[in-house]
Amino acid sequence: MSRLSVRDLQVYLKQRTHEELAKDIVTLFRRFDAVKDYYQLQLDETSVKAITDRYKAVIRQEFFPERGFGKARLSVARRAITDCMKLVTSQHDIADLVLYYVEMGVEFTGAYGDIDEPFYNSMESMYERAAKFISQHNMQNQFAARCWKILRDTSGMGWGFHDRLSAIYDEYFEA
Repeated sequence: MSRLSVRDLQVYLKQRTHEELAKDIVTLFRRFDAVKDYYQLQLDETSVKAITDRYKAVIRQEFFPERGFGKARLSVARRAITDCMKLVTSQHDIADLVLYYVEMGVEFTGAYGDIDEPFYNSMESMYERAAKFISQHNMQNQFAARCWKILRDTSGMGWGFHDRLSAIYDEYFEA
């Protein structure tokens, strides 16, 4: 069977009654956290902070769980960013979340020592993603100090990590 297209879904939805659609939405709401978050934001725009904080908790848990050592599964932390970006439209909150990922990675390296090159590559690409996003949306004044702190905190870390972040910082904040 082929994958359901948006057009096929629209045809199906037009055939459903209002009550059936409402029942379907309630079922989705009960089953999927992303649907809960979506409707939470639709009904209460002030809940953005609570939702982004929950995604930050997922990221923090990967690096610094309440018990034991962090697994630093970067795919899990990056997935939290992707999932949050599907819900949250605030450019400031998106930049904040991406920088938080890098901050956790830098803190993790400081706590546990040098990590491997793929780890640093991920941090570098996310730092650049954040810097580019911040620059594109003219938020340098809001985030320059935080990006500088990340750069400063990487001094002495391995794999040319600090040098690469320094080049990124210079490109987006020193221009």
